[in-house]
Amino acid sequence: MTYREAYDKGRKSIVSDEADIEAAILLEFVCNTERGDLFSHPERLLSENEEKKYFSLIERRNGKEPVQYITGKTYFYGLEFFCDKSVLIPRFDTEVLVEEVIKRAPKNSELLDLCTGSGCIAICVKHEREDIAVSASDISKEALLVAEKNKDRYNLDIKLIRSDLFENIDKKFDIIVSNPPYIPTKVISGLEDKVKDFEPKGALDGGEDGLDFYKVIAKEAVNYLKDESILIMEIGFDQGEDVSDILHDNGYKNIEVIKDLNGLDRVVYAVFGG
Repeated sequence: MTYREAYDKGRKSIVSDEADIEAAILLEFVCNTERGDLFSHPERLLSENEEKKYFSLIERRNGKEPVQYITGKTYFYGLEFFCDKSVLIPRFDTEVLVEEVIKRAPKNSELLDLCTGSGCIAICVKHEREDIAVSASDISKEALLVAEKNKDRYNLDIKLIRSDLFENIDKKFDIIVSNPPYIPTKVISGLEDKVKDFEPKGALDGGEDGLDFYKVIAKEAVNYLKDESILIMEIGFDQGEDVSDILHDNGYKNIEVIKDLNGLDRVVYAVFGG
């Protein structure tokens, strides 16, 4: 079977709205080729093992497993990241949070990324802003192993800490950033199968109203922020007002809700102290 024949059969076999791109990604992964090879060398022959593996991966995809977990890699903010089932797959929407941190973080500041997961936020910030001293924490040992693998890939100096939110944090920072779990518990069962059945529930579930983590972070972060320091977090599209109220009630000022490219609330920014 040629490269082109395998791709055509694969894209017709995958039950997905993104079958064309997913078939190409899986074929490239199996054959260790680049995106252009499908078009420049369509006559390339697959080995028997490559063909067998390719269609076995398509079966996994049709079982709703995300392509990112099948291949073990994804892309975020222009960088390639390793990911597995112990971490949430980085979303394009979160790039708004990274942009705001890079833009607003004071020069030579100290930053803590809470609930770091794959480490994508901390790594992208450090990759773009070498002047920032970055620490990243997560409650999950498995997630931190993924984050370590990703930071080592780019040879970045990032301190990783295993901590249940602030439990093992022992210093103050100029900026605390977080993309915490924020999906209401009752909503999770209605998410796409590839999300609710494969991504870690602990990285999704924000409690009954989706606000559990914001309430704790807003209350406790005041003990870990220097004077006139920044707390900035990703939020759900309908949580801007609620999270702003939580921050206001805990003494934060200059509260600002920032929208994503779709015009939806995505990030909340606030200052504490002073």
